[in-house]
Amino acid sequence: MPGIIGKKIGMTSLFTPDGKSVACTLIQAGPCVVTQVKTQETDGYTAVQLGYGEKKVKRTSKALAGHFAKANTTAKKKLVEFREDDVASYTLGAEVNVSIFDEGEFVDVVGTSKGKGFQGVVKRHNFAGVGGQTHGQHNRARHPGSIGACSWPSRVFKGMRMAGRTGGERVKIENLRVLRVLAEQNVLVVSGSIPGAKNSFIVVEK
Repeated sequence: MPGIIGKKIGMTSLFTPDGKSVACTLIQAGPCVVTQVKTQETDGYTAVQLGYGEKKVKRTSKALAGHFAKANTTAKKKLVEFREDDVASYTLGAEVNVSIFDEGEFVDVVGTSKGKGFQGVVKRHNFAGVGGQTHGQHNRARHPGSIGACSWPSRVFKGMRMAGRTGGERVKIENLRVLRVLAEQNVLVVSGSIPGAKNSFIVVEK
């Protein structure tokens, strides 16, 4: 299985055998259910769709309710598709849990970063600001400054870094080491931090 859906629990730290403290993140990885198997004949490509998290039936559309019934499972909150070449070994309704990972291997984690709202250029793009407050400067220490020339080009170039909505974007963190696999609790412990708030959905890719 190329990956699994999970939920961010929070952060803690572990000590290595040589006494170093390593910051790590706990992920509730699964259990997930195979809700669809896509084949070259029916869909034009091969992939496996997983479902995670229980959802109330009354909050599920009839189309999705039929989709879950076909897989003989309950309604799920999160559906994610993983591209896979060999799909013959997957069956609808099969369970996928944290046992697909091994301690010491490296994984990629995809999540939605925390939304920061409308932010200025100093916070959003790491501008330094004006700096000094002398020579008549006042009330523009964190302003963006000039955004273009005058008669030419008579416009603002596309992609100019300005203030705007920050965060709330899809972010992938690559090459995080799996430190612990707690099979009984379906918990994965990975080194470092991952995007998103606590209890937000994330995808762990092998």
